[in-house]
Amino acid sequence: MKNIVLIGMPGAGKTTLGKAIANDLKMNFIDGDELIIEKTGLKLQQILNDQGIDKFFEIEEAVLSEVNVENTVIATGGSAVYSDKAMQNLKKNGLVVFIYSSFEDLEKRLTNLDSRGVVFKPGYTLKTLFDEREPLYEKYADITINGTGTGISGLKKQLLNRLSASNE
Repeated sequence: MKNIVLIGMPGAGKTTLGKAIANDLKMNFIDGDELIIEKTGLKLQQILNDQGIDKFFEIEEAVLSEVNVENTVIATGGSAVYSDKAMQNLKKNGLVVFIYSSFEDLEKRLTNLDSRGVVFKPGYTLKTLFDEREPLYEKYADITINGTGTGISGLKKQLLNRLSASNE
């Protein structure tokens, strides 16, 4: 089976949904952010604080460009879509699923932005980030599911329905 690659804003539910779907479909699961932590030995926020955004993007691209797995659900970090090289690698053996969430939903969920390892360029707000990334998520997505006002069970149901529809 092709990989399932989850993209979307921080707080959209990529990791939680990824683990649940992997379990249901008897697939492996990997988290892009965890791969970065394993490779560097540093938390994401440490990389951002100590080495800066550009170095973080460089590390993220290198890590995601090396991913070569099968039958795996991959939850990417929210900034993965900034790297065309990384996204093309993930797309070559994967179905890319964009978990859309409204800005209002994300704002309610994301209370720990300072410590979460979210990549903010200087002067950016959550709204700026949302507006900048939305078209990128749409560009790479094969399937979009709507996480606004729904929990993981609702997301899971949407995704399983879309996957079964695409296999018919």
